[in-house]
Amino acid sequence: MKVDFQRMSKAELKAYVLTHKEDTEAFYALADRLKTDNQDVPWYPSPTTPEAIAIMEQAINQHFNH
Repeated sequence: MKVDFQRMSKAELKAYVLTHKEDTEAFYALADRLKTDNQDVPWYPSPTTPEAIAIMEQAINQHFNH
C-alpha cells in the first residue's frame, strides 16, 4: 500500500520521514512541501566582505542581547 504524502499534514509528514529514514520519496515530498511553504520568505545574500561580515555579526549580537 502506497502512502499518500499529499494528504498528510506537514507535522505528520515530518514524523513519517523521521521514522522511515530510508524512504527517499517521503523525504523529497517533505522537502518540496517546505520549499513551497517558504517561497515568500526573503532570502539575503551571504556577506562577502569583512565590512559586511562585521555588520552582520553586530546585527546578530544586538538581536540576541536584547
